[in-house]
Amino acid sequence: MLSLLRPALTLLIALSLITGLAYPLLTTGIARLVFPYQAAGSLLERDGKAVGSLLIGQGFSDPKYFWSRPSATSPMAYNPLSSGGSNLGPLNPALADAIKSRIDALHTADPGNKATVPADLVYSSASGLDPHISIAAALYQAGRVARVRNLPVDRVRELIAGHSETMLFGFLGEPRVNVLALNLALDATH
Repeated sequence: MLSLLRPALTLLIALSLITGLAYPLLTTGIARLVFPYQAAGSLLERDGKAVGSLLIGQGFSDPKYFWSRPSATSPMAYNPLSSGGSNLGPLNPALADAIKSRIDALHTADPGNKATVPADLVYSSASGLDPHISIAAALYQAGRVARVRNLPVDRVRELIAGHSETMLFGFLGEPRVNVLALNLALDATH
């Protein structure tokens, strides 16, 4: 029995050191050398202080800002420790209530906007942490943001265009806007 146990324990310790310590340290070291900004979390700073990451969404509810895609993480929205969707099925009344309340909030913030609300402003994502909204969702909010900030709507649309990202490799995903980057650009606009 001991002759079987010794090689098994040796292999367990060796593989634990290789896969649990050496490999993560190696990949982290390479990432920090090759992609230092991304490996550090793609943090955005304002006045020398980190205000968020380009990779994790944040909630914005002030009408002067573009609003992010809703988050269904718990116990609070945009909780990176609890990434996940609501798991509410299409016939669940709680989903219908959540969507209705999100649409009502958008209409309350911008009562004159009669355009169709883009889906990504009312449906949470599978991760609950998406930092992007569609170009249509940004343009839907442009009038409200321009009005509240006393900016020409064309200037706000220019900011959206300037912060728009194309499809990855020209065919993956959809054109999008990073909400945090766009809102920081808005704050920098005088």
